[in-house]
Amino acid sequence: MADAQDNTGAHRFSALTKMLLENVKRAGFPPIYQLPIAQARGAYKSAVGAMELPHVPLARTENFVIPGPAGDLPARLWADSHEPGLPVLLYLHGGGFVIGDLDTCESMCRQVAAQSGAAVVAVDYRLAPEHKYPAGLEDSWAALNWLVSHGHTVGVDGRRIAVGGDSAGGTLSASVALMARDAGIPLALQALIYPSVQTRSATESFKAFSRDTLLSAELMTWFEAQIKGGTVAQAWHREPLHAPDHSGVAPAWIGLAECDALTDEGKLYAQKLRDAGVPVDLRVWPGVIHDFINMGRFLPEAAQLHGELAAAVKQAFKAA
Repeated sequence: MADAQDNTGAHRFSALTKMLLENVKRAGFPPIYQLPIAQARGAYKSAVGAMELPHVPLARTENFVIPGPAGDLPARLWADSHEPGLPVLLYLHGGGFVIGDLDTCESMCRQVAAQSGAAVVAVDYRLAPEHKYPAGLEDSWAALNWLVSHGHTVGVDGRRIAVGGDSAGGTLSASVALMARDAGIPLALQALIYPSVQTRSATESFKAFSRDTLLSAELMTWFEAQIKGGTVAQAWHREPLHAPDHSGVAPAWIGLAECDALTDEGKLYAQKLRDAGVPVDLRVWPGVIHDFINMGRFLPEAAQLHGELAAAVKQAFKAA
């Protein structure tokens, strides 16, 4: 007879994942969703800082601003070359549209820049609850358009551009890719790391992995409560799985964690794109959990994903 742990899916955790979760539990930190917003953001930044891979040195790191619909958006560029006209990946960080910033995605962005030869630009899009959804999407779209038209001012080639992100950033990337297709902006790639692409139904992976992991049902409910209240021009801007048409959108690289509430959503999106004739490279890392890309000090799968993503970016720009 299956035990209670089997029913949660926790038996599928790798040994290192189990050890990591046990250490987090022993530390006794309060869940993010029980903290005030500013404290939640600080706690997440501290956690990422403690778990991420050390920052790989690069030839170039630059902070600048991009004009956004509600004011200047802080942005950061990483590149391992001062060569002008580098292709560029616009990276959108995760954090449920509520937490996360340029610092929480820096370790991986540095790895991708170092290994792909492309420039990586991340943008500090507006967060809820101060700025309800779709403020973050509007900022991400503005950043993409600015890079296309004005990227040369920071030494990148806006004609060779891709978009990518993790979790909420994966949602934003999927929606931006669809918007780019509709606007006639060709993207070399959309790189989606465990994206949230729908909110309408509970998948099997949600049922199995929304307890006893860091991305719990309670945290996801809290995130959604913070972002509600804005006016979304199209319903699919939050749920790209339900866009009316996915044909002609950029080729996709999708990276998922097996033991993640969002795994099935990523698989559903991969299938939706394939059904529309879009090339998809889908990779699922066994035994690991949501946000594993930021846990490279403890989980070797983080570095594996960084490397495979960098290779996908490099190949996409070669083909572009």
